[in-house]
Parts: sequence; C-alpha cells; structure tokens
Amino acid sequence: MGVVSTSGKSFQIMRQMPKLIPPARPTPREIKLLSDIDDQSGLRCQVPFVGFYRKEENHDGGNNKEDDPVKIIKAALAEALVIYYPFAGRLIEKPGNKLAVDCTGEGVMFIEADADVTLEDLGELQPPYPYFEEILYDVPGSSGILHTPLLLIQVTRLRCGGFIFAIRLNHTMSDGCGIGQFKKAVAEIARGAAVPSVTPVWRRELLNARDPPRITCIHPEYDVPASYSTAKNPFATISDLVDTSIFFSPAKISALRTLLPADLRLKCSDFDVLTAWIWRSRTRALQPDPQEEVRLMISVNSRSRSNPPLPEGYYGCATALPVALATAEGLIENQLEYAVDLVMKAKSRVTEEYMKSVADLMVLKGRPGLMVASTFYISDWRRLRYDQIDFGWGKPIYYGPAKLRPQMKILSYYTWKKNKQGEEGISVFLCLPKFAMEKFTADIDRIGG
Repeated sequence: MGVVSTSGKSFQIMRQMPKLIPPARPTPREIKLLSDIDDQSGLRCQVPFVGFYRKEENHDGGNNKEDDPVKIIKAALAEALVIYYPFAGRLIEKPGNKLAVDCTGEGVMFIEADADVTLEDLGELQPPYPYFEEILYDVPGSSGILHTPLLLIQVTRLRCGGFIFAIRLNHTMSDGCGIGQFKKAVAEIARGAAVPSVTPVWRRELLNARDPPRITCIHPEYDVPASYSTAKNPFATISDLVDTSIFFSPAKISALRTLLPADLRLKCSDFDVLTAWIWRSRTRALQPDPQEEVRLMISVNSRSRSNPPLPEGYYGCATALPVALATAEGLIENQLEYAVDLVMKAKSRVTEEYMKSVADLMVLKGRPGLMVASTFYISDWRRLRYDQIDFGWGKPIYYGPAKLRPQMKILSYYTWKKNKQGEEGISVFLCLPKFAMEKFTADIDRIGG
C-alpha cells in the first residue's frame, strides 16, 4: 500500500503482489540476437509510459462496462505474448557486449492495483507526476537490463471507474514505434480481435553491421572522449532542477512561423520551427560561454528511409539520433531561420547508409554511449499516436512519457494535448535549472498568439 498526495488531496493505492504473465500458449525456446542498433549503450535503460482512461458510459468498445480492465488486459497481454514471445524472455549478454534474448517464456511482470481517487482528483494529467512511483511500482530487482522481465506493467483501477495503464520497457527491445505496435496489439485483442492488425516482424539482422564494417558518415552523437562517463548528467551538480510540461497552441506555432522568411515557412514543419525556437531560447536561458559548442540531438524514425523500407511490423529499435551543432553565440545571435536550417539539415542526414554506418560504428568502437554534454535531446512522440490506444473503454485522456530519467534530464518529449478550450496543440515536457526555467518561460510569454 502507498499513500501519496496530489492537488491537495491524499489518497491510497493498494497493490497486489507482482505476478509474471506468460504467453497463453507454448512458444519457441530459442536465442534471438538483437540488432547492432538495438544493443548500443545509450539504449540500455528502462523507459516508462503512462495512459489515463475514463469510464465512458456511451462508448461501444466491445466490453460490458461491468468488466474489469485488469482482467481484460491481463488476458489480452497473455494472448499478445504468443506472437510477441521474445518479450516474455530475458536478455543475456554474449561475447563482444552483444545482447540477445533468451526466449524462456517466463513472462512479463504485471501489477494489479486500486486507488481511492478519481481522475478529476489527480488534476492535470501530464508529467511530471508526484505519484508516479505508486502507479508504476519499481519492483525490487526488476529494473536491471540483463536477466530481468523485459516489460513491467501496472493497471490501477480508480474510484470513478477509470483506470491508469502504466508500462516500463527495456529500451533495447523496442523504440517508441515498436512498443506502440505491441500496445496496440494488446488493445485490439482486449477489444475482441482474434489476432492484431499488424503481424510482428523480428528480422533484427536488417540493422546489423556490415562485413566488414566501415564508418561512412559523420556521427557526432557518439563523440564521447575516453574519459567521459556515458551516465554523466550535465545538470548533476544543480539541486534546483524543474520538470514541467508546457502547452504550445496552434496560435503560438503560427506566431513562431511569422518570424521566418516566406519561403522557409512553406518548407519547414511545425516540429522544425518549434524545435529550433526551443533550442535557441533554452540555450539563451542557460547562459553558456558564447564560444561553447551546443548540440541538438533529434530522434528520427528510420523505418521508411531504407530501400526497401523496413517491413511493416518490425518492432526493434530503428531510431537515428542525428545532431545539429552551433556555437552558443551563433545560435543565439542569429535569427530563428538559422536554427531552423540546422534542424532540417540534421534530420535529412538520416538515410539507409547513415543507419548502416551507425551499426558499423557500434561494432568497430565497442558500442559507445551518447555524447550528452552541452546537448539538448528532442523526441517527438506525436506520430506514435499513443492517444489512439483503446482497450475497450475509449481512447486515453493522455498517453505519453511518464518521467525523465535522472541521467537524461537533457531529454524533452513532444506529445499531443488538448487544452481547456479543446484546441489540440503540442505539449513539451522538459527539464531546466530553476533560474533558466524562469527565463525560458518568460520567452514563451512573449510569443504572440
């Protein structure tokens, strides 16, 4: 049992003992190698997600409203694990730091819980959450990378009839698209489908290093000095860090576009202009040395950038992390179009050859970690459409990232969100020291719209 407080209200969460949910039927016992993109050092971590669902009286999702979401989701999960059976196994490490899945069929870890609180009592349903450790309990011994469950799931029933679906992923197994595909499969089965609409595809060898490996592209994202710790946190010595979510309405995005030349407005996306503005404003707020090199790292899905594209249903990691570079002075003193151009050029570098070069680099350089010093890292979750995942009780009010890992406070997420006026805009979840957050939010207030 846990007692937490939010929006001025204390509430209790009663958890049952964690259980392993194995596949509903026997599955192959085999060893399956991860790709050389999957098992890089920067992905050897756990990533949490959370979705909030209300009880919709008029929703026809195929379930009787008296049905229990815990019971429905557990059964669907066991069925989904029959075809996604590697998730029911455990990671092992082979020579050369090579990761593989031992498909043991042991299952994923599942927690059933109840909270004496309503969705309305929880207040704003976007990160950061003061009660997160209770709605996704970190089972002792479960958060390692090797020899532990690859998924941890907690479903918490709420007093209003809604529920919270929280999940933690061993990131080496899947990227955002991959785990989204799995969650969609569980949701489809929960709504009565015999099989999911997309058949899972393993095929991790498609993103393995070549023979012989050869680095053919520039990869500043992996420029890590020999003495540099991959877990180094640029904010490690700062005690007053602030995590927050900020809503950018369509009007604010349009106002940012007016700062660009007419031809660039037509070519750039909302992501390009917003990312460029945030990178520039964030850098100004942090007040670095003018000649310091500052970096923007962007998460780019490479699935469609191969020829042919990766097969539909591929659920491994296929994300590239290209980097834009500038001096702090150059980024701040130039107009917004300078930063937008850097963002667009960084994204365009992700090609099939680029991904092959990354895989080759991993093998040749011993799977180096990511360079995070003076880096701002953006991951756009809007196209993942987690807000469409329906277990039979309607679409979630919010579904997205749950928290920033201590070693990755440089990371920022974009998700869809509706404001109180019903406008769908972009919610930006980020972290800054308090002094910088105050300067950053003052910049936001000066945007028109």
